[in-house]
Amino acid sequence: MAAHRKPKHSPLGGQAARTAATLALASAATATVFEGSGHTEPRLTPAQVKAKVDRLYQEAEVATEKYNGAKEKADAARDALDRLQDESARRTDRLNTARNGLGSIATAQYRSGGLDPAVRLALTSDPDQYLARAALVEKAGQRQASTIASVRRELTGIRQLRAESDRRLTELRGHEADLRQQKAAVQGKLTEARSLLARLTAEERARYEAAAAGSGRSGGSGSGTDTGTGTGSGTGSAGARADRDSGRGGPVTAPNGRAAQAISFARDQIGKPYVWGATGPSAYDCSGLTQAAWRAAGVALPRTTYTQINAGQRVSRSQLAPGDLVFFYSGISHVGLYIGGGQMIHAPRPGAPVRVAPIDEMPFAGATRVG
Repeated sequence: MAAHRKPKHSPLGGQAARTAATLALASAATATVFEGSGHTEPRLTPAQVKAKVDRLYQEAEVATEKYNGAKEKADAARDALDRLQDESARRTDRLNTARNGLGSIATAQYRSGGLDPAVRLALTSDPDQYLARAALVEKAGQRQASTIASVRRELTGIRQLRAESDRRLTELRGHEADLRQQKAAVQGKLTEARSLLARLTAEERARYEAAAAGSGRSGGSGSGTDTGTGTGSGTGSAGARADRDSGRGGPVTAPNGRAAQAISFARDQIGKPYVWGATGPSAYDCSGLTQAAWRAAGVALPRTTYTQINAGQRVSRSQLAPGDLVFFYSGISHVGLYIGGGQMIHAPRPGAPVRVAPIDEMPFAGATRVG
């Protein structure tokens, strides 16, 4: 008879097994906590926040200039489309007039009975009168041929205009898509900058904003109301008054009257807020300010920094004269109006209004003389 064997028990049975399971879960939870905390971003110092915000504002300015370029192209495409549609409407009116003229001629021919001219001459009681009328009919036939040719020209022209309109419409939609993309890029950078600034304490934020009021490139609050970009200090602030006084301090010897006019206009804008995409009169971005200043002097500049740099004669830094456009960063993403003495008037960034600043506070990229 086979011996009965006792069933084997797990060494961690009963209470021991439950204890082991509890310890395992606790270990897993602890590991999860440590693993999760490893991904938590450490608190940035004010200096680190400033560095990141400066970088974001500079990237936002790059996107702003791309937005300005896309808007300029979209506006041009929209204007061209409007002109094409107006011309198409005018040609359609001329076509309808020509068609009505052909209809009148056809009706007159039908009413005349369409008799052979020789038969009409044989039956008429007044041959002289008939020949006079025949000459008029021949002239009418010539006019008819001319009208038909005109109709054909109008039809061809309208077809070409419609094809060009379709091309311009496609082009416009592409520029509008680019416009939306660049707008989203600008707003994303500014939102990220505001989020970083929100990490600062009230005291740190106050020091940061005071620095922004004193130097155009040391950051800004970005807390304004216009498209969420920040409006900076108003024209009544002490910083704005100091900048305006600095901009007016002493005569500036401009090389010509137009340069003097551009500088005078730019001085009058000191203290007005930076708003991306703005061209005045109440706010500006950097290229919007230089464009408006030279427009006041009777010179039409293109809209963006990377097109303005090619709008005149390039000059070296050692050759700078008041009224020259000075450009910064490798991507030509910022521009100011040189006023002499190593100084410029420029629209710095959100939170920092139009002001006088030294040209060596940013990496110099080139200069152009216009006017």
